[in-house]
Amino acid sequence: MTSVLVVDDQGLIRAGLAAIVRAAPGLELTAEAGSGEEAVVLAASTGPDVILMDIRMPGMGGLAATRHIIDATPQRPPKVLVLTTFDLDEYVYAALRAGACGFLLKDAGPERLLQAIATVAAGDMLFAPSVVRKLVEANASRPAAPRPHTLRDLTARETEVLELVARGLSNPEIADRLGLSEATVKTHVNRIMSKLHLASRAQAVVVAYEARLVVPGS
Repeated sequence: MTSVLVVDDQGLIRAGLAAIVRAAPGLELTAEAGSGEEAVVLAASTGPDVILMDIRMPGMGGLAATRHIIDATPQRPPKVLVLTTFDLDEYVYAALRAGACGFLLKDAGPERLLQAIATVAAGDMLFAPSVVRKLVEANASRPAAPRPHTLRDLTARETEVLELVARGLSNPEIADRLGLSEATVKTHVNRIMSKLHLASRAQAVVVAYEARLVVPGS
């Protein structure tokens, strides 16, 4: 059973999302939040597996709420799925850097929403790396946030794995490309996430682009 927290400041949208989650087999609605502040409190008290996070809200927005929630649960952060009306929203890029697992446009239908929840719950990203490339290019003039570690902390093999993750390859595809077992690739990915203090695979892709391990347009 996958537990879901729904966050949106618009009551009608929030109720619609909650209704879809309640009706879906295998999903459990833990709570609904109408603000970023409420989301932080409810995430701490209910421990959801997935959070549907509206990015633009008055007061504490979805970006700040995502940072608070992920920083508060470094060992097992929830999978944050950002909801937005714009596919190149600058706040989406910042949310991915903060640890969100992907984003979904608000005009997506119920079936697409349920697929999105299943995708991020399984630990995968919800967008193609080409979308990350566009986001990086659109925000290239913005300085990168400082990180406690750099890619120099990675071994040569870990760097190679990170590059392939950023190019959109799945663990089985990376295993096939490098002649490794899938379990070994998973271990490398976990070590990359730990060394770079990353909360999601999407965040790893953003880091790879920002460090120019993968160059936009290449």
